[in-house]
Amino acid sequence: MIDIDVKNLKKSFEVGHDVLSGLSFEINAGEHVGILGANGCGKTTLFKLLTGEYTPDEGEISIRKRRRIGLISQIPVYPAGWTTEDVLREAHSRLRGMAARISELEELMAVDSAPALLDEYDRLSDDFRRLGGWDMDRERARVAAGLDIPEDMRAREFDKLSGGEKTRVNLARLILEDTDILLLDEPTNHLDLRATEWLEDYIAHFHGTVLAISHDRYFLDTVAQRCIEITDGRAEFYSGNYSFYVVERQRRFDEQLKKYEKDQAKLEQLQKAAAKLHLWAFMGNDKLHKRAFSIEKRMEKLEKTEKPREAKKLHAGFKSSEFRADEVLVADKLTKGFGGRTLFSGLGFTVAGGERIAVIGDNGTGKSTLVKLIVGEEEPDAGYVRRGPAVRMAYLPQIVKFRDPALSAADTVIDECRCEMQEARDRLGAFGFTGEDALKAVGALSGGEQSRLRLCILMRADVNLLILDEPTNHLDIASREWMEDALSGYTEALLFVSHDRYFIEKFATRIWCFADGKVLDFRGGFGEFREWRARQEAIAQAAKSAVPKPEKRPARQRTSDREKRRRRAEREIEKAEARLAEINAESEANASDYVRLMELDAERGELNEALDALYLEWEELSEE
Repeated sequence: MIDIDVKNLKKSFEVGHDVLSGLSFEINAGEHVGILGANGCGKTTLFKLLTGEYTPDEGEISIRKRRRIGLISQIPVYPAGWTTEDVLREAHSRLRGMAARISELEELMAVDSAPALLDEYDRLSDDFRRLGGWDMDRERARVAAGLDIPEDMRAREFDKLSGGEKTRVNLARLILEDTDILLLDEPTNHLDLRATEWLEDYIAHFHGTVLAISHDRYFLDTVAQRCIEITDGRAEFYSGNYSFYVVERQRRFDEQLKKYEKDQAKLEQLQKAAAKLHLWAFMGNDKLHKRAFSIEKRMEKLEKTEKPREAKKLHAGFKSSEFRADEVLVADKLTKGFGGRTLFSGLGFTVAGGERIAVIGDNGTGKSTLVKLIVGEEEPDAGYVRRGPAVRMAYLPQIVKFRDPALSAADTVIDECRCEMQEARDRLGAFGFTGEDALKAVGALSGGEQSRLRLCILMRADVNLLILDEPTNHLDIASREWMEDALSGYTEALLFVSHDRYFIEKFATRIWCFADGKVLDFRGGFGEFREWRARQEAIAQAAKSAVPKPEKRPARQRTSDREKRRRRAEREIEKAEARLAEINAESEANASDYVRLMELDAERGELNEALDALYLEWEELSEE
């Protein structure tokens, strides 16, 4: 059944410039779809058309009857003085109205037992229970905790929250309303890793329809079953998640380029043949003109493939000094806190040359504070952190600032790098600032462009310690890929704070995870860290489930039950191991089927987690 049907949609804000020009697609009920496209291609405009905020110039939008749409980028205006809790409670206004009517009916029935009152009371009571009325408070607490909305924020006035906090509260409200169709416009921008993973899990179990615009590629990989890319105002369809889209888009580009080159070669061949025939005709054989004209008409009728356009790529990288000292950074007993709250204490570490460390954890746990201690913007309460004597550090802060926002990008590079205009233009060109872009005032650049410009300036000298604080925050996918291209050739020490799991997985060889005033130092990549964490959680859960309970049965009976459970665990282990062998065989057989390989890999991960718990259970049951 179709939830959303869009036909030949057109929308423009300037004469002669269509943002959407003939956009058409269908979304089936329950589908989870990623909406992709370059900045300015019309993704947010599409969402506003779907909610009725904008009216299309042409075309039709059909939403299935009685389907409720919620858009995360729209934050409603609430009455003055409303707290966050009032906003969350508003999501249950229908249920609270039903509860009030039930109470009213109870009072009426105390003095009047009319059948109509009894019937209404029974019907409302059933509906209230079915719709989760008895669990309203618990559900609000669950969703608020998942999206990092603590008790103190729930008590604050909504109008006094930051933009990011309002976005989280609005997302929580939409979830609590049990909206049928969720339109998510950059939902993870203000979420930390834990809250993002909570949202992903919620969407995975959400039976409604989801359309998601996001620059978080890992998020799109997790939640999107298929992708729609808006290109030149029209839709391109991809039957898989973001990773599938990347591979398939390149395949289509290569295929179109090959066809274009083949068509051009054919046209060139025919053009040469026609020119030769015309030449021979001028030399005395007029009949050859007719054959030449016939070839030229054939050329006009040939199907001409449009030359595919490839996104601009960065042609720049950090200079490497091949610095491989044992100590790039050293810290001992490092302690820091604010306002009577200790963020971390007794922290010690050593960073060697070439290590790539991702600093992760919930918001407010001290990640950016650690970076500021390392670069010297903050002083520790106790302990020390020092850089090695031969270390040349470069630092990209979360909020990029320039001395004079009125200067152009070219003049800023000249000023900070002490170079000539030609060298500045060459540097800027390598970072995608070509033509008039190099002459824009830095204050007028977008956040992504400012980060790119700062990176361009950082490359002015040899760097062997690069520190990045949320380097991809608020960047679109193209800008994130540009940054990754710039860093791909950098081989020296790298330390970065990030919530971007795609970025972390690409670069990290070591993880520092901040939680509960402690820092877990994990030596390995992000994928290995996630697997290790999942195993630890499974083992902890299995150990919790295996806590022996007091029994009053005879010892012989308990022994018999223990043996039965041990044998059952052995059978389950055998089954799981047999299925793992089948999955490995299927993976080899489906090596070219990307979608099937992802399904098999997900099943393999679930089986490995289950096996860890089964092994632990078997060991405990096997002990005398």
